[in-house]
Amino acid sequence: MTPQPQRYVSRLTRETLALILAGGRGSRLKQLTLWRAKPAVPFGGKFRIIDFPLSNCINSGIRQVAVVTQYKAHSLIQHMQRGWSFLRGEFGEFIELLPAQQRIETSWYAGTADAVYQNIDIIRQHNPSYVLILAGDHIYKMDYGQMIAFHVESGADMTVGCLEVEQERAKAFGVMGVDASSRITSFAEKPEEPALIPGSKTHSLASMGIYVINTEFLFEQLVKDADDTFSSHDFGKDIIPGIIERNQVMAYPFRDEQGVRQGYWRDVGTIDSYWQANLELIGVTPELNLYDSEWPIWTYQEQLPPAKFVFDDEDRRGMAIDSMVSGGCIISGSTVRHSLLFSNVQVNACATVEDSVILPSVTIGENCVIRNAVIDKGCKVPDGTEIGVDDEADARDYFVSPGGVRVVTPEMLGQATHHVR
Repeated sequence: MTPQPQRYVSRLTRETLALILAGGRGSRLKQLTLWRAKPAVPFGGKFRIIDFPLSNCINSGIRQVAVVTQYKAHSLIQHMQRGWSFLRGEFGEFIELLPAQQRIETSWYAGTADAVYQNIDIIRQHNPSYVLILAGDHIYKMDYGQMIAFHVESGADMTVGCLEVEQERAKAFGVMGVDASSRITSFAEKPEEPALIPGSKTHSLASMGIYVINTEFLFEQLVKDADDTFSSHDFGKDIIPGIIERNQVMAYPFRDEQGVRQGYWRDVGTIDSYWQANLELIGVTPELNLYDSEWPIWTYQEQLPPAKFVFDDEDRRGMAIDSMVSGGCIISGSTVRHSLLFSNVQVNACATVEDSVILPSVTIGENCVIRNAVIDKGCKVPDGTEIGVDDEADARDYFVSPGGVRVVTPEMLGQATHHVR
């Protein structure tokens, strides 16, 4: 697609309503989603997962955004109210929260399409030309304006954002077959034999769960799907397969800022992928650049003092090596190595933290050893605790992922439960 003038793209984004589906439980993240929805899970030292699609909207010039919530949404709603209430309604800009209200059906959302259908009256009230549907639980940076321009230029009824993935990995995604013009000719959820990209023997096109749809066309399909008693009311399982034969449904390949190679995108839906994606940020030149001033990631910013490293004795030196340490942290005569510390973490004397992700407001006691772990928000790790040293003991006391990552929550330490995180 040839680049378009900024005014052309900005007109399209002004006519677009973004719907972020943020109601998912994210059960594969185990205890990290015990008291919070997956989009509210902390990521990257100071953010939450939902900050990434929200920031993409703001940076793309999309200033009409609705966030659809459902599962244990209090933490997410609190974060939205604190950090995302800066748009001005008098300019037609907003970020609305749409909790599950049973507006149409007397039931909770049955699928992604049903979540949109049950808010169809609100979408109609805003009267956009296009609806951009986003998942609220992936980590990536993307200019949605270019995708919307592609959608309009191609004359599509619906456009699906896609990634090129190895055929074996594609079995975990919605996979599309396309023709030479990028029109989708087939779509299957988690197929045993994923369709290959034309001309490739190794890669398939996988859906990112990002859709641009003409508004009136969306309404027609939602009503039709709602009336189908055999439907699971899901975009990937029902709506897309049902429209590709008679309608123009296009695949939009996700590229980096230069349009040369595939853009950074991570599904942090498992403990191992979550742990790995966080620790990737520590690298000298990580794929995801959080220091990019041209595409900032916005969030709720607590007012905190700078991180502090104290004591410089041979056996008690406060230091962090190959690590990211957030505001409010105190590294007191202890060592942090290849780890990511969120805000207000305190690591006390002679403790060692290695290859770990430490969420906000954690206290690690003296003489602790923490390795290959994710320590959840609010944990107070007792003095002398060893995690990541004894596999058998860890399996008894904590959750251990297939990749060997230990997940520790306050409940596992016998501490306060029912804590908003």
